[in-house]
Amino acid sequence: MIENITIGQYVPGNSLIHRMEARTKILAILFFMITLFLINNLIGLALAFLFTAFIILLSKLPVQYLLRGLRPLLIILIFTLVLNLLFTPGEVLAQAGPLKITAEGIWRAFLMTSRIVLLVLGTSILTLTTSPISLTDGIERLLSPGKKLGIPSHELAMMMSIALRFIPTLIEETMKIMKAQMARGANFESGNVFQRAKNMVPILVPLFVGAFRRADDLAMAMEARCYRGGDNRTKMKEVRVGLIDYLALLGTALYCGATVATRYINIMV
Repeated sequence: MIENITIGQYVPGNSLIHRMEARTKILAILFFMITLFLINNLIGLALAFLFTAFIILLSKLPVQYLLRGLRPLLIILIFTLVLNLLFTPGEVLAQAGPLKITAEGIWRAFLMTSRIVLLVLGTSILTLTTSPISLTDGIERLLSPGKKLGIPSHELAMMMSIALRFIPTLIEETMKIMKAQMARGANFESGNVFQRAKNMVPILVPLFVGAFRRADDLAMAMEARCYRGGDNRTKMKEVRVGLIDYLALLGTALYCGATVATRYINIMV
């Protein structure tokens, strides 16, 4: 299941989404996420699904590959669904002891689960279509106005970029350790939740040791190359905002405006 995590990975391509400037994609996904939490009816949710499907179509990413990234969240999705379905107050439709299913609970369970799915798909599209270097530049440029307030924009952008970059590496390292432990007789696929969590301890120790070793090697490599971030740092390729970016921001603004407008439509769900 761990190998199905897609966040943090980059898939090279030449689609419209790939060619967009990183700042445009970061701002678009930021507004998309905010809008998701403003949705309170079925029309708004349908717009969010249609907008996400349109972006997936433009990105030319394999749909199965994107949906595979939801598998590691299956337990969280089921937990969210059941929790909201059984414990939301409202008009009771069915009851068994303290557990009851309400009309409001059905809608809330569907809404919360859909929000998580759309959030994961949106952030996955951002990282799958943006290289780590472009993502770092985009975050740094967006945070650059904060320099006047003493915010270390370059350092923050570099930390976020390195964290995202190392997700696939840590996943690969975890799989290697699990296979090595299974070859020694370890069992990660049987037992209850607590037993499985206990069986994961032999994986965590070498995983943390390996992560610290990689971080130390990376720091030494950067120092050996006289890396100095921040001011006076030049870029090999200057990226400029183009027509595609303006159109993308306009489309995102129209989507956000339409979704927010649905909040004022009197629809009972």
